[in-house]
Amino acid sequence: MTCPEDNQFQRFFILIYVFQYAYLCIGFYEPLLYMLTHLSIENYILIHQLEIDFQSGFTAITGETGAGKSILIGALSLILGKRADTDVLLDKDKKCIIEGVFAIDTYELEGFFEGHELDYEDYVTLRREISRQGKSRAFINDTPVTLPVMKALGERLVNIHSQHQALTLNESGFQLAVVDNYADNRALLSSYAKSFRAYKNSSEKLEGLLSREVEIRAEEDYANFRFEEIQSAGLLEDEQKELEEELKVLSNAEEIKSRLFQAIQILNISDNNLLEHLAEVVSLTGSISDYHQEIGELHRRLESSNIELKDISTGLEQLVESISFDQAQLEKVSSRLDLIYALLQKHKVNEIRELLLIRDELAEQLSRIHSLDAEIIQLKKELGAAQHDLLKLSDELRKRREAAIPEIEKEIGKILRQVGMEKAVMKVDLKGQQDFTPTGRDRIEFLFSANQGTPPAAISRIASGGELSRLMLAVKSLITRKNLLPTIILDEIDMGVSGEIAGKVGDVLTGMSVHMQLIAITHLPQIAGKANEHFKVFKKYAEDRTVSGLMCLSDSERVDEIAAMLSNENVSSSAKETAKELLGFKPSIK
Repeated sequence: MTCPEDNQFQRFFILIYVFQYAYLCIGFYEPLLYMLTHLSIENYILIHQLEIDFQSGFTAITGETGAGKSILIGALSLILGKRADTDVLLDKDKKCIIEGVFAIDTYELEGFFEGHELDYEDYVTLRREISRQGKSRAFINDTPVTLPVMKALGERLVNIHSQHQALTLNESGFQLAVVDNYADNRALLSSYAKSFRAYKNSSEKLEGLLSREVEIRAEEDYANFRFEEIQSAGLLEDEQKELEEELKVLSNAEEIKSRLFQAIQILNISDNNLLEHLAEVVSLTGSISDYHQEIGELHRRLESSNIELKDISTGLEQLVESISFDQAQLEKVSSRLDLIYALLQKHKVNEIRELLLIRDELAEQLSRIHSLDAEIIQLKKELGAAQHDLLKLSDELRKRREAAIPEIEKEIGKILRQVGMEKAVMKVDLKGQQDFTPTGRDRIEFLFSANQGTPPAAISRIASGGELSRLMLAVKSLITRKNLLPTIILDEIDMGVSGEIAGKVGDVLTGMSVHMQLIAITHLPQIAGKANEHFKVFKKYAEDRTVSGLMCLSDSERVDEIAAMLSNENVSSSAKETAKELLGFKPSIK
């Protein structure tokens, strides 16, 4: 049974060796020139207003517990994409503004800026504003951006390391991401993702068509029946009116013929017919038309009427000859009209013109249905092409993952042995799958054994909290080595460490800072003494409230601060001498 202090000691001891190993692995790289250069904090928790200029190399931040050291990390997290609310406001009547400036001229981020339509400059400014109402706004180089965009950029600039990150090691997605990160599969995964989207799109469309095919076929049968019913009728737009007129004549042929004959009798056949009498009237008025102008006019009108009546009589005679009762034609016309009336009623319209419109709409619908087969064939072709691409890309991903796994197991094994886990083993189990996923056709599982003779098993079932923490740090060292982030911030990870181990920690951090900007919040004088630059966080009472401040320490101030860290209450002269030794000062320096 170990005490909490021992666990803390072990965790940090592990971390030191991980960083030392990472430093040895990346030591051949040239010094990095991109980093956090300036941080401005206004109205954030205990900070009224603060301006900090950071240098390259190793920076230590110290201060009493509760002075506000971790508040700096919280403020920095806001410009790295963390969510916030009005609880962060020191003065509830003012907005909070956090701004950070980063030098990025050698980090090849032009593509990121172009992809998000942002102006690229060698120095990028990230700013977050939280209003009194809790509304948040994010800016990159004064251009408003969404929080995910700011987070995506922040992840490529700063890595904040704390003691609460080991749980993600149990997640299958994280484990696969570790392997892909080590295998440098980013470009291949991007190509795969593009093909996967095309595959899913075609697959979903095809699935939708196939699932509706029975319904569509039923629609086709009914639409085809209705179309054929109207089409086979051979309808003409004006025929209904004509047929109705013909039906009237055929239905009343005998009466029509009888009445027409009587009219003809009256006009020109009977003894007292109208045309003979009219002819006599025309003759009488004609004989006297020269005597009176008005009589002449009436005579001409009578002559015209006589001609018109003769023409009418001829027309009546022709009609009498043309009209006859035809039972077969009557039945034919009646049947045709019955068909038209039935179609009008069935389709709930009033005119043949509307029936013809329905016919045309049904023809268009049938055309669309008939194209279903062609669409299905096309989608199957697209699906096959996307599937072929996915098979090729997923096979390539699998090969690269298989090639990387032995190296990952070897590197993790080295680190575990360096941190005192001589018999510990981590295996990466890769299993192929039939189905395509957004990341390929593989499933990754980390298997772990801390003791000899115990077969590796799933981390979630076998690793203790301390073992999980050590394993996570080992894995993270691989990721950090690959990503080579410009700035690493260590947030109070030295609890429980002291003495000689603390000095070794400082040496390792000093070595790491040659190749990256390293900022450590620490309680240890041995670590703070190794830093190139030293900030002290302090509390003060101002404007009826307690606020936090930050100051960059001079050489003499560093001596005093480290001496105070070495002492309990009263700072002794020997503590000052020890502080000078930790800082590398000669004893004569006062």
